Amino acid sequence: MSRILVVDDVPVPAVGHRPARISRMDNANVHGDGGGIRVHRMVRRGWLGGAVAIVGLVGVTAALLPMRGGLSLAGVTMLYLVPVVAAAVAGGVWPALVTAVAADLLLNFCFVPPYRTLAVESPGNVIVLVVYVLVAATVALAVDVAARARQLAEVDRLRSALLDAVGHDLRTPLAGIKAAVSSLRQPDVTWAPDDQAQLLATVEESTNHLVDLVENLLSLSRLRAGVLSADPRPVALDAVVAEAVLHVPGHDQVEVDVPDDLPLAVADPGLLQRVVANLLANAVTASPGGTPIQLRGRAADHQLRLEVIDHGPGLPAPDRERVFTPFQRLDDSSSMGLGLGLAIARGFTEAMHGTLTPSDTPGGGLTMTVTLPEAR
Repeated sequence: MSRILVVDDVPVPAVGHRPARISRMDNANVHGDGGGIRVHRMVRRGWLGGAVAIVGLVGVTAALLPMRGGLSLAGVTMLYLVPVVAAAVAGGVWPALVTAVAADLLLNFCFVPPYRTLAVESPGNVIVLVVYVLVAATVALAVDVAARARQLAEVDRLRSALLDAVGHDLRTPLAGIKAAVSSLRQPDVTWAPDDQAQLLATVEESTNHLVDLVENLLSLSRLRAGVLSADPRPVALDAVVAEAVLHVPGHDQVEVDVPDDLPLAVADPGLLQRVVANLLANAVTASPGGTPIQLRGRAADHQLRLEVIDHGPGLPAPDRERVFTPFQRLDDSSSMGLGLGLAIARGFTEAMHGTLTPSDTPGGGLTMTVTLPEAR
């Protein structure tokens, strides 16, 4: 008589054979030069801060010059703190410090007698200018520290959510693998071929879930770090869709309507395959068993649209953006999944200069629409 162990109250699920898969991430160009991209982002942010500073300084100076005779120097210096704060928010501490020095020079040149020279007649005005630089530098540092504190708080929130989610989602497949392997290794039991196949299928299914979990975590980390590298090029949607559908559990529910004569889309084929697979997996999870899921491709206005249409419970309008938040699972009835699939799908889509938008399915359900530029 066959026996199946139960480990940590998690029974071995009865699942059929599932063909071996090739990781979808094998085709995704997600590695990139992380250090180079980070440097590029820092340089770009610095230029943004510089541009904001120039616009702010020019604007404040142009606004105050006509009223120079009726303004106190102390009041003018307070207004010149605005460009410093704006530069700190947009570009960080160094653009803000440079802005503080530039503002001090402008104050001296335009608002401290004698005008249009850097000479200062009154010792009191020297003190005002020195104090301004010190106050502006302090404000810039405070703004930068506050921004870093917000980033650290977000990291802590994500870390807590990750630990909570991974703790559950690792435990379930590992318990299934342990139960199946322990059952197969029982020396006093002779397993029938069908029972062996079922237990091995359980190991494979649980292992596939662990692979998906690790892929999602790696993808999210690259998205959050800004090191995702996309290679958009002309691709045929029907070929990408066909490959993606094959790798989705429950793909027999999917009805594909993507004509092979559609114009080519500009996309990274590996990333787009992952986007489609994640959207289909989400639709399969949300749909009642046996309910068909439509995958349609259309061209209009020099754009290509892929629509994943399910007939599940749908989503209220206020929740439609929340589903793209990492670790967000609005329906806790599902015991599997970290709630990363839709967040990754949107991140990958935006990396290809496309959009991913949710909408209602007529008659009930949710429609996810991927919009990509047409190749020319």
